[in-house]
Amino acid sequence: MPFIIGTDEAGYGPNLGPLVVTATVWEVPLGVRAEDLYERLAPVVCGSIKPSESRSGAILAVCDSKQAYQSGQGLKHLERAVWAALRAMDQMPRCWSELWETLAPDCLAAMFCEPWYSEFDSRLPIELDRREADLLGRSFHKALTEADMELLDVVSRPVFPKEFNNLLGRFRSKADLLSNVTLELVQRVMEGLVGQPIGVVCDKHGGRSRYLPLINGFFAGCLVEVRRESRQESVYRFNRAGDRVEVRFCKQAESYLPVALASMFAKYLRELAMMAWNEFWCDRLPELEPTAGYPNDAKRFKQAIAAVQAELHIDDSLIWRKK
Repeated sequence: MPFIIGTDEAGYGPNLGPLVVTATVWEVPLGVRAEDLYERLAPVVCGSIKPSESRSGAILAVCDSKQAYQSGQGLKHLERAVWAALRAMDQMPRCWSELWETLAPDCLAAMFCEPWYSEFDSRLPIELDRREADLLGRSFHKALTEADMELLDVVSRPVFPKEFNNLLGRFRSKADLLSNVTLELVQRVMEGLVGQPIGVVCDKHGGRSRYLPLINGFFAGCLVEVRRESRQESVYRFNRAGDRVEVRFCKQAESYLPVALASMFAKYLRELAMMAWNEFWCDRLPELEPTAGYPNDAKRFKQAIAAVQAELHIDDSLIWRKK
């Protein structure tokens, strides 16, 4: 059975907190493409928030995280999708650190060098009851089984400020940074997928349409065919060890379920990281308003913490992203 990989990011624009790129990995029947998954899972999954609310929460909303979450409005919609997916994969982390270990184990050593992460370990989920998460996950798993599909894995790649700034020195732009981190994650995920065709769907990066040099760099030795390069979609095909691979960069790729779920996981991890960040600084400055990390408010927050930051001898490289 073929494989589908969907990728998306959260935290591309802020100056504070991590950039998080996530890939979801699916096994599907022959001939099924990323755009078919909503229809195949229609009894339990929809692509917007409102229908799930109007049907007493019986439908699982998996959609662009910008629709599922807005600052100050709670994590419930994100948690419904994230924890249903985790339960469907038979993974139910009990706390913040276990979730990061499940989704991004390679990042833990770097994370816990930063005091706002090493001191934080909230129980999870935060707003969703675990019994509801269990029921949603069982329903989602049943729908996947009936559709002859499986959610194989969810893998995240966080880039914290110090590494982010270092990578900016290697790449021409922030969009190049995102593209390289994304393809690095795709390459790593693909290592365990053999014997079947693979379809990869990514959101467009910085509005660019040409990705051939990037793909050639990550899949050296493969003869890459450019099928299309347009403002709407850029499509590339090649063979890897006898398996056909198609990589698509699509405008508004969150309209495809594998990308939408990746978007929600990336946003959830990003918001949990910011929760730890805000708790650390607000504990030391009780009058300080939390931040989401985006440019204008990030400047306000950075000025407010400057004296405490100096007292704690915390270098700017740990907290401030240059772009």
